[in-house]
Amino acid sequence: MIEINQELSPQDLLPAIQQMWQVSETCLDALEGSWSPDQGSPVFTIQGKYTAQGWTEWTQGFQFGSLLLQYDATGEERFLELGRARTNELMAPHVSHIGVHDHGFNNVSTYGALRRLMLEGKIPRDAQALLFYEMALKTSGAVQASRWSTTHDGSGYIYSFNGPHSLFCDTIRSLRSLAIAHLLGHRLMGENDEAFSLLDRLIQHARTTARYNVYFGEGRDIYDVRGRVAHESIFNRNDGRYRCPSSQQGYSPFTTWTRGAAWIIAGYPEQLEFLDQLSDAELEPFGGRSDVTEMMLSAARAACDYYLSETPTDGIPYWDTGAPGLGALGDYRDRPADPFNDHESVDSSAAAIACQGLIRLGRWLNARGEDEAGTRYFQAGLTVLKSLLASPYLNDDPEHQGLLLHSVYHRPRGWDHIPEGRQVPCGEACMWGDYHLREVAFLVQRLAENQPYYTFFGTTA
Repeated sequence: MIEINQELSPQDLLPAIQQMWQVSETCLDALEGSWSPDQGSPVFTIQGKYTAQGWTEWTQGFQFGSLLLQYDATGEERFLELGRARTNELMAPHVSHIGVHDHGFNNVSTYGALRRLMLEGKIPRDAQALLFYEMALKTSGAVQASRWSTTHDGSGYIYSFNGPHSLFCDTIRSLRSLAIAHLLGHRLMGENDEAFSLLDRLIQHARTTARYNVYFGEGRDIYDVRGRVAHESIFNRNDGRYRCPSSQQGYSPFTTWTRGAAWIIAGYPEQLEFLDQLSDAELEPFGGRSDVTEMMLSAARAACDYYLSETPTDGIPYWDTGAPGLGALGDYRDRPADPFNDHESVDSSAAAIACQGLIRLGRWLNARGEDEAGTRYFQAGLTVLKSLLASPYLNDDPEHQGLLLHSVYHRPRGWDHIPEGRQVPCGEACMWGDYHLREVAFLVQRLAENQPYYTFFGTTA
């Protein structure tokens, strides 16, 4: 169980965050010096060097988004110029990509970041550039919403790259693309000019994910433990009925792949922040503010509570809570995670994603007077971040291109590098882990410095 440091403040983490940006600069320069677009999107490191892994190009937005975060945090203009140029030159195919569920990863991290920088006055106001970013974001939200499957009860979900039968927990994080497009006044147009509300599809997807991918300890099956997360839910496409849980990257459908849980932990609190931008009238057709908010809040709290109880004391989880080698470690939850053990890998990227969600949820609850719960989540998020900003997770090798070490991508497929003399993967980085460490560090840096809250929803044109 995580040992929450109740005394930690965002200001306490500033020295470590500043050190991280220095390491980040070296890593970004090393990657840009060795990477070219014809190599494909960098995904994870092997022996310290970033390499591609053909599956889908879901990490390119993290690559270029990291450049923009580096600029925002440090003021180094060359990272702005490079991030903006890479976005303009290479991200257009991601905007119109009809084959993936990753629009929130790729397009919000790039076009969304550039729009945010402009609206916050961090880069000069340019009406034509702003229209360009907003057109990309409108299109991305609509394209993402078009990957739509209906369920037997008349609801629906954005289906994963596996096909119309598949609902991934990851996609909760891509709802940010629908949210931004909705705030920009956009909608999806279909046959005979039928208009589909992006807000409607966002809320339906959030409901379906909460119902089928998040467990609430209500006896759904004999493995129904509150807060456990299924990576994938499978539906019969002939009639839309739910069939079973599944997992692409976890150990089994009945265990919790911790990065999947982290997407839930990060995704729902961000959507709660989005709801705050909407009027009561906008939410009335979907059951009203209270109903929609409670649905998202219940899922977020369940997943967060499970993470806090099932994760080692330092807040860094192993890659799956049911991984078969964990038994050899004894009660691994009563001590810090050991990335150098011989039985199962930790996944620092899951921690980087989850700690942002914990901080956002805690802040959201504190703003509503739920101080005990809010403070618990907020302090837990800071505790996890403190672990990530130190050895052995923050890279201290200038020859290693990764920022956040000891992450894994796809353990069942054996894609992750196992160093010589080791039994399981360790010591490597991944693009989403590096990006999310930068993102949560930037979020906390802004809190510490009393800067505007880091969000894609609170800015105004």
